[in-house]
Amino acid sequence: MKLTVEAICTGTARPFHGVETSAIAKRPREGIVQILEEGFAPDEQADRRVHGGPEMAIHLYPLDHHEFWREQFGAINLLDEPGAFGSNLAVCGLTESDVHIGDRFRLGSALIEISQPRQPCWKIERRFEDFANSKGMVAKIVSTGRCGWYFRVLEIGHTQVGDTLERVEVGHEDWSVLETFEALIAGKASHNGLEQLANLSRLAPKLRAKAKAKLG
Repeated sequence: MKLTVEAICTGTARPFHGVETSAIAKRPREGIVQILEEGFAPDEQADRRVHGGPEMAIHLYPLDHHEFWREQFGAINLLDEPGAFGSNLAVCGLTESDVHIGDRFRLGSALIEISQPRQPCWKIERRFEDFANSKGMVAKIVSTGRCGWYFRVLEIGHTQVGDTLERVEVGHEDWSVLETFEALIAGKASHNGLEQLANLSRLAPKLRAKAKAKLG
């Protein structure tokens, strides 16, 4: 599997709807971009309690989903931006059902690994509310599994637009990103599924702990 990198997006923390700050507005970068342990450099996250860090180093939200949201909202300009959902990495032809927890990809000279699905937060709805009636958007993400995912960085390196994102190793092939999201975020896990997720070695530690906690 080889896909062309359409855009690399990063951002800085800015005022966001009042007293909050957010770096969800990611803008395309030009030229060669470094990939370090915590992602593209430089890139910021406003609330480091829930965003950023090695287990959320690079966020990919499938460009393929933008058409779905156009059907929901109409042809709004924000959906023309590759980083509309706070995504760092933009590619076409890859969605949550196509990839697994622990899949490894070569991105430029770096090696990255899928660590977890993205859990949507209220800032996504707020980001879109200036352009459309976005109420219920987070619930729609949960019900459809259009969540995106995070990578951790195994080998630092560099990349640029036009490079390939190439899968070089399949991880936990029984657990696609979609199935993991449905189990742990949408609440559809069976007892057996939770046991598997609690011991899934390449799943982010916080989600393994979440699965364990749900077992009681």
